[in-house]
Amino acid sequence: MTRSPTPRGRRDGSAGTAGSATLELVVLAPALLALLLLVVAAGRVAATRGQVDGAARDAARTASLERTASSAEAAARDTAAASLTAQHVTCRSMTVRVVGSFAAPAGAPAAVRVTVGCTVALGDVGLPGLPGAKTLTADYTAVLDTYSGR
Repeated sequence: MTRSPTPRGRRDGSAGTAGSATLELVVLAPALLALLLLVVAAGRVAATRGQVDGAARDAARTASLERTASSAEAAARDTAAASLTAQHVTCRSMTVRVVGSFAAPAGAPAAVRVTVGCTVALGDVGLPGLPGAKTLTADYTAVLDTYSGR
C-alpha cells in the first residue's frame, strides 16, 4: 500500500513553520532592548534621586551648625558637593539653596532648609526619545540649636 504525498512534504499534514521563530525574534529583539534600556534609565534616576536626598540631608545638618546665613550657605554647598562626589554622582549643574532663620534670637525655635538640585546626564543610555538630562531636587530641614548664639 502506498501513501499519497502530504502538502509540502510533511507527514503530519501541517503547514511548515520553519522560519517563524526567527522572524519573531527579529521583531521582538528591538522592543526587548528598548525595554531594557528604559529599565536602566529608570534605575539610574531612582538611585540618583536617593543620593541627592542624602546630599540635601547632609548639607542641612552641616548648615544647622553654622552661626550665620553666609557661612551656612558655603558649608551646605561644600557638603552637598562632597556627598555627591563620594557617591560617584556627576552633576552637569548643581544648585544649593539655603533658607534659614539665623537672625532669630537665642531661645527662639529656628530651622534651616536646604534644597539641592542636580542635573544628571541620561544621553549615554542611548534610548531614542529619552531626554538627555533630568534635574532632580531634594530638600531637607534641620533645626537650629535653640540656645546657641546666632
